[in-house]
Amino acid sequence: MRDSKGFTLIELLIVVVIIGILAAIAIPKFSATREKAYFAAMKSDLKNLASQQEIYYADAYSYSNQTTDLSFTNSEGVNVAISNVSSSGWAATATHSALGGSEGCSMYYGTSTAVAVGTTTPSQPGEVACTN
Repeated sequence: MRDSKGFTLIELLIVVVIIGILAAIAIPKFSATREKAYFAAMKSDLKNLASQQEIYYADAYSYSNQTTDLSFTNSEGVNVAISNVSSSGWAATATHSALGGSEGCSMYYGTSTAVAVGTTTPSQPGEVACTN
């Protein structure tokens, strides 16, 4: 008999199966974590928008529906839409390009009407409500 060194085909097959099982466990966990990060970015952007709206209101005594007036910059992939702007309030929604159009966050201030994202609507002014 020769002195052969190395792994047998069965040993290599077992290692590949174990790696496959670990990957099957890890990939869904990573996907859920990434989705949480998208929702955190949308919530953060809406809270930053609220701060910028209040700063703008202190200067102009009105709210704005233009993010350029507010010097507001949204996070990468987040789309913020301001609506229902009046002298006494405003509403906004945030969606992420990596998520479906029916998933996102919404908030409103003052006497403005809340805008729904999917089936979620904020219940009180200043609350950020998300579909997640």
